[in-house]
Amino acid sequence: MRYLLSISAAIDRVNEKIGYVCNLLVLLSCVVSAGNAMIRYAFDDSSNSWLELQWYMFAVLVMFGASYTFKRNEHVRVEIFYLFLSERGQLWLDLIGTLLLLIPACLLLCYLSWPFFYQSYLTGEISSNAGGLLRWPIKFVIPGGLFMLALQGVSEVIKRVAALQGRVVIDAKYERPTQ
Repeated sequence: MRYLLSISAAIDRVNEKIGYVCNLLVLLSCVVSAGNAMIRYAFDDSSNSWLELQWYMFAVLVMFGASYTFKRNEHVRVEIFYLFLSERGQLWLDLIGTLLLLIPACLLLCYLSWPFFYQSYLTGEISSNAGGLLRWPIKFVIPGGLFMLALQGVSEVIKRVAALQGRVVIDAKYERPTQ
């Protein structure tokens, strides 16, 4: 179990770094958006590549931010049953849901989206917009983000199993959003 926990810690470190990059992308996309708007309205000049760059940054933020959000236990849950369970019951529900739903779904979608990226890569697809960007890098974000989410799922399974065995104590408490 110690070896598996070290693998889990390595996955967590990678997703922490991804989360840091995603946080920077939020700021960078705001700067690009504001700069693009300023140039368009102040100087009556614009480029589709800046607009597409914003879309690309947002796509990376969403797809790779999912694994970081999952690692931090801040993802969306169906609270109907979860809040009525004991802490041990919540660990079991997380474990079963991750093993039976999250990981298989992510890997299936990763598998199905790979040809979408690969065909674009082979053809060197470029946006049809004037001044548009290459399309294959952003199409990689789909299988890449799903794979990282599945990998974080493996990390969470390892941590839940260790917690259920009493080997580690994890902070898996879910706090209902204050909306």
